[in-house]
Amino acid sequence: MNAKELFEKIKEKRSFLCVGLDSEFTGIPEFLKREQHPVFEFNKRIIDATASCTVAYKPNLAFYEAFGVAGWVNLRLTVDYLKANYPGIFLIADAKRGDTGNTSRMYAKAFFETVGFDAVTVHPYMGEDSVKPFTAYAGKWAIILALTSNPGASNFQYTEDKYGGLMLFEKVINQSMNWGTTDNIMYVVGANHTDMLKEIRRLIPHHFLLVPGVGAQGGNLSEIAQVGLNDQCGLLVNSSRSIIFADNSENFAEIAAQKALEMQQEMAFLLAEKGIVQ
Repeated sequence: MNAKELFEKIKEKRSFLCVGLDSEFTGIPEFLKREQHPVFEFNKRIIDATASCTVAYKPNLAFYEAFGVAGWVNLRLTVDYLKANYPGIFLIADAKRGDTGNTSRMYAKAFFETVGFDAVTVHPYMGEDSVKPFTAYAGKWAIILALTSNPGASNFQYTEDKYGGLMLFEKVINQSMNWGTTDNIMYVVGANHTDMLKEIRRLIPHHFLLVPGVGAQGGNLSEIAQVGLNDQCGLLVNSSRSIIFADNSENFAEIAAQKALEMQQEMAFLLAEKGIVQ
């Protein structure tokens, strides 16, 4: 999927919502824990309830890898279910990989060829050769960590280059944008950084940004849209816990559908306000 195709899906659904499948076993309803593949059964119900409002899903691999082979089975079943029942949905592996070239090639093979994701989150600390294997696949994306929302982000990401005057996250963006194109590189920018998002948009006016932290983490969707939207939308806003864990009863899927619809309706308004959709 290239940027144009992703934009067409956004216009079709009047939404730039990404639902994070951070499906922690302890958080799923008790009645599902008796299933053979409980996390998959939970994901399936969430997907069916929210797919009409959603352009992307983003499983966080930690919540699957923690359970070894069983976790990988649940992940693979989830991806296969999405591909079979909701073709055209953008699938992100929130894996935060990045290693020496040979190792990154194997990570890219695992996520793109073996499992079938469209994109992988990667960290750029080891430089160009650790990211390039992910951009070598036609129609696939590397989503580079630029400015994250966690408290420890300030340890390194705001460090200023004494010679160039750029903060580290700005240097990451300036250099890495040349490692690919707007069709295969996207950036993670935390929802709590709306003050810096305007400057990031100046640096990369045409790239898509993946923005986590809306919902349970307190990010403000309207503020993000005001400074982050471009004429091709250019945003995927992720919400995880505030949708998938909004309710823990047997009605959890219906509540998730309601929360996703509320976000989609606000997104439709923001897209129309920008003139992107009618």
